[in-house]
Amino acid sequence: MLNDSVMLAQGWIQTGTGLGNGIKDLIFNVAIPTLCGVFVVVVGWKTKSPGPTIMAVIFAAIVWGLSANMATLKNKTQEDIVQYQGGEYAPRGDE
Repeated sequence: MLNDSVMLAQGWIQTGTGLGNGIKDLIFNVAIPTLCGVFVVVVGWKTKSPGPTIMAVIFAAIVWGLSANMATLKNKTQEDIVQYQGGEYAPRGDE
């Protein structure tokens, strides 16, 4: 049986992990889309021109799309690293 201080530490670690995951979800699901929308509105309001506003929409969509697909990007990066470190199609040098 674990002593009380170890159990307390595990509880605090779980609480911290839960808060971290909650904050991460809040940032990716609320803050980034909101900031993208604000960015487009501010650019449109300040320039009052369609060209910069359209570019702002494109850049905001790229940022929003990348942040929404973080899990996919993480898995793709992991696949690339494994491949580079000796996967099936890794470069073999001067064979």
